[in-house]
Amino acid sequence: MKEWFTASELASLGLPQLPSSGSALHEKIVKEGWRKRKTMDGAALARRRAAKGGGWEYHYTILPVLAQERLVKQAAAERALNADSKAPETGSGELWAWFERQPQHRKDKARNRLEALLAVEALQRGGIQKNVAVHMIAKQFSASARSLFNWFDLVAGRNRSDWLPSLCPRNAGSTAKAELSPEAWEAIKTAWLRDEAPTFKACWEDIEELAKKRGWTLPNPRTVERRLQTEIHPCVIVLCREGPEALKRMYPWQERDRSCFHALEAVNADGHTWDVRVLWPDGVIDRPVMVAVQDLYSNKILGWRIDRTENQDVVRLAFADVFRKFGIPDHVYLDNGRAFAGKYLTGGTPTRFRFKVKAEEPLGVLTALDVQVHWTLPYSGQSKPIERAFGELAKTVAKHLAFSGAYTGNAPHNKPANYGETAVPLDVFLKVIEAGIERHNARQGRRTQTAAGRSFDETFKSSYENSIIRRANPEQLRMCLLAAEAVRADKESGAVKLAGNRYWSEELAHFRGQLLTLRFDPDDYHAGVYAYAADGRAIGYLPCLAKVGYRDRDEGRAHNRDRRDFAKGVELARQATLNMSVAELAAMLPTGDDGYEDAAPEPAATRLVHTRSGAVQKLIEAPERAPETIPDFDERFARGLEVIRGGRE
Repeated sequence: MKEWFTASELASLGLPQLPSSGSALHEKIVKEGWRKRKTMDGAALARRRAAKGGGWEYHYTILPVLAQERLVKQAAAERALNADSKAPETGSGELWAWFERQPQHRKDKARNRLEALLAVEALQRGGIQKNVAVHMIAKQFSASARSLFNWFDLVAGRNRSDWLPSLCPRNAGSTAKAELSPEAWEAIKTAWLRDEAPTFKACWEDIEELAKKRGWTLPNPRTVERRLQTEIHPCVIVLCREGPEALKRMYPWQERDRSCFHALEAVNADGHTWDVRVLWPDGVIDRPVMVAVQDLYSNKILGWRIDRTENQDVVRLAFADVFRKFGIPDHVYLDNGRAFAGKYLTGGTPTRFRFKVKAEEPLGVLTALDVQVHWTLPYSGQSKPIERAFGELAKTVAKHLAFSGAYTGNAPHNKPANYGETAVPLDVFLKVIEAGIERHNARQGRRTQTAAGRSFDETFKSSYENSIIRRANPEQLRMCLLAAEAVRADKESGAVKLAGNRYWSEELAHFRGQLLTLRFDPDDYHAGVYAYAADGRAIGYLPCLAKVGYRDRDEGRAHNRDRRDFAKGVELARQATLNMSVAELAAMLPTGDDGYEDAAPEPAATRLVHTRSGAVQKLIEAPERAPETIPDFDERFARGLEVIRGGRE
């Protein structure tokens, strides 16, 4: 505490019983003779300043009593705050750790006691006896003198830095525990910490009956119930009574920054069953399923489709709408459901974790378009933000006025009073859903990090216009709009079969017996298919060869006409291929007129010829041969010239 003050400093403090102006205070100092006053020990209460500028400064004990008390109290408060902030570095660690665990009202009492003790010490330094100072400060702090002396006993022998936690009240109330048999305590925990989450009253009735049989000691049931809440960790209670999913909710969620994306860089998709009874065109009443695709940067719903179930076709069509209208994303986040992990959409993805990945299976739409697939946890709003969008739509669009009487409620126990009165026609349902999603995207005041008060539409548009987007060409859109299936072509004609239909074109003659990939519209098999070779090369369009009635003569004539046209086309191709006739080729081959003699060769020997009667026998002898002589070179050359000359003639 500062003990010496100048006249200007005292005037600026605004202390009671002192003038607030410097001139008036100077007159008071001269009139009361402050510069000549001394303590009982003879020490001066006024002195010359040693600092530059000179002047006089006065000890605070020369001031009136109320002014002294104000100064002491202010100094004590400052010292208490300083002690509170510096104590963890200088005081006992265990003592301060205990102090930090105390409730705030006990900490406030400790600080109030510390202020009182520091004020007493300040008065003592001014020459006032401790007993007198204690009685003076006790009145200021609305406490008894005996209490202040007890507080001094609490800090006796301790460092000044440890006074604050030492003065904290330690009365913990009654600490005695009611007697409870250990076996009964274990039985109570087992009965209460169950998945069925029974009430304590129901468990207590069973435990009381069991305690009578086994001689267990039980206290008051309210005591045991409080003990369950205080001695068992809350996380253990939640895990045992509510399950692992509830325990997961106790762990803080991971907040992900999606500002690292731009519009359409990453999307997520999921299915949602509407709580509305819909009348389908075939007369069936059922709740429809919507598959929607949402942009992760802006939260805008980019595309959606409705069907009776969550299947691969409706997922593919929802993505096709996004590709056609906005472009192709780089990343997509899906759960591992059958509709999303099927071969039509993600075929060829090695980390699909569903179905067996076969080497010959066709590439899925996302895999073929080089969209990186990320698998997420099902039913996890943290993994897929679109589930939060479904929750908002369920609260607004599902309860639309047009759906009155058709709304089913989101749970069996939440059915409305008019449940099952009517069903909404499918065309009306689709119009309401479309308008609701448009309002969802256009609603202002979104508080996401990227929206910052704008709508999802505005957030998406501002980023989309400044981003590089991959656009889908017609061939890619055809891949998206059509499903894929691997089939083997017929060994003779090359025709392929799919869903009971046959497809064929002339180009299939090159691929007879080979495995082909067909892309088709599952909603219209008769529209034809597009065939691709095993290595991905496009073969072309294959029309459907529809079955006809056995007596349908018109279709038979049309089929024969098409077959004749096919034969004519092949004949023209044959004529274009063959530039030489068979007769022309035969004329080019050598004949007998070209100098080849057809004379019978001489036999090496003859044998007897027996007639059937055996009467006539004739011996045919071989002609005698002159011994061969070896002609010289000139003779052989002359013979060769004669042969050549004879052939020319």
